[in-house]
Amino acid sequence: MAYKIGFAGTDGRTLLSALITSTATSETHGDDFKGVVIRGMPAMPPFASLMQWPVEFIPTKDNSKAGYAAAMIEALKNGAIDCIVPMPEDLLLEGLVDELAAAGFLDRVVGFTRESAFIEGDKIACKRLCREYQIPVADKWYAVDARDYGQVLQKSLSLIDAYGGAVLKFPYSAGGKGARIILNAWEVKEVYDTLIKDYKKSYKKLFGNKREWPLLIESRMSGVEISFNILIDKNGDFQILPTSMDYPERFPGPASKDNPITGGMGSISPHPMETPELFAMVAADIVKPFIKALEDKNALRPCLVYPGCYLSFDHHMAPTRIRVCEINIRPPEPEWQPIIRRVRNLGALFKATIDGNLNEVTPEIRSEQISICTAFVTGPGGPQGQKGYPWSCTKGEPVEIDFNYLKKKKIQVIPSAMTYSAEDNVFKSDGTRVLYCNVNAAVKEGQSRAGVAEKLRRKVLAAYENNKIRVIPRENPEGNRLDLRPDIGMHFDIAADMFPTT
Repeated sequence: MAYKIGFAGTDGRTLLSALITSTATSETHGDDFKGVVIRGMPAMPPFASLMQWPVEFIPTKDNSKAGYAAAMIEALKNGAIDCIVPMPEDLLLEGLVDELAAAGFLDRVVGFTRESAFIEGDKIACKRLCREYQIPVADKWYAVDARDYGQVLQKSLSLIDAYGGAVLKFPYSAGGKGARIILNAWEVKEVYDTLIKDYKKSYKKLFGNKREWPLLIESRMSGVEISFNILIDKNGDFQILPTSMDYPERFPGPASKDNPITGGMGSISPHPMETPELFAMVAADIVKPFIKALEDKNALRPCLVYPGCYLSFDHHMAPTRIRVCEINIRPPEPEWQPIIRRVRNLGALFKATIDGNLNEVTPEIRSEQISICTAFVTGPGGPQGQKGYPWSCTKGEPVEIDFNYLKKKKIQVIPSAMTYSAEDNVFKSDGTRVLYCNVNAAVKEGQSRAGVAEKLRRKVLAAYENNKIRVIPRENPEGNRLDLRPDIGMHFDIAADMFPTT
């Protein structure tokens, strides 16, 4: 009988996790695994049916913690699922695991309790934990009152002088969008005003007007961004999955007021700077002290942590220093997608995380593969002149997909912000990141990673430019509302130019 893993959430990583669990072929594990989506988006069941994907769906009453918990508890009781992997951080921050524990299913879920979820939910508390256990973070950081502009200005100017920049961070759940980078003194007030405007309501809801509004200010970190997904079981055994590189800025180039940080425009795996030495450094400097912290705080349990880091390296591409930017407590979107496309035994890894024997299950990685995930987002235009993702988005417009073309080109489409009209038999956009395109290819003898990645990048661009995937604008039936970042995948080429002999 298949071991059924329920992936809870609504975005593309949820559906793809279930699909990979059901279809990936392990070279060493003969167990049968089945992926189940808990809730998902309205477009996902008909899309999976159309594609003949072996994925099951469990609906929830609504998108609340209570709605998820009720559906999960019933599914665990009747055997529809054997364990659960929650994807949205809000479910963990609001105490989903506690609800399952109260029903007697604490040992069937991969994730932290509400008490321990501060690791992601409170960046200042997480910084203090890292300091206590000597996990490397930014060289300097301060916790200040967000309403005290004088203190914000003082700390920011000192960090700009010493480190070439400062970062203001709303320290609570912000969907990956709470950081604001300041590169020179002229930007301090403008960046500060923008952050306060964006999170004033959140601050008031959390603290009112009389209590302090905590704000994290840290030194700008140099190097390159790199993220890790680490499975940890109840005994403290762990496995580090392949690396990925995120493209969080809306457009190519550095983040700015006109190029905001988004939930993610795409990702690639492996990260161009991934090396065996890097995994050893991460295990020694981050994972082991973090597990020691969990043990000491009585918080060690089956979980997945996702530290986003900054990496420094030498002229041989060997890692010299790594620092944690923040630690998240669930799989990331979209960085998770290209990673799991390269993993052959995802189901076995999650089962081992639940069972407490991760030391016996090694990730089976398609090490020769390049994997690229590109988000197709809602572009500008619409009845109110919407700016498009990540600002205001038009909704409810038909999605047109040339499935025959995509199948021929081996382009996988994963729906995300999409709905479905059964009456019209048509998929419709629901704003934001409408869908993802995933492409993989093996690097064969005589080929370079950069060359393979460029072919994959151009394959996705060709599908877009030839309107093989469209959201049809109301004002222009021949147009395409979708947009993307055209540079996703180019960093393999940049890395090859930086390290020509590596």
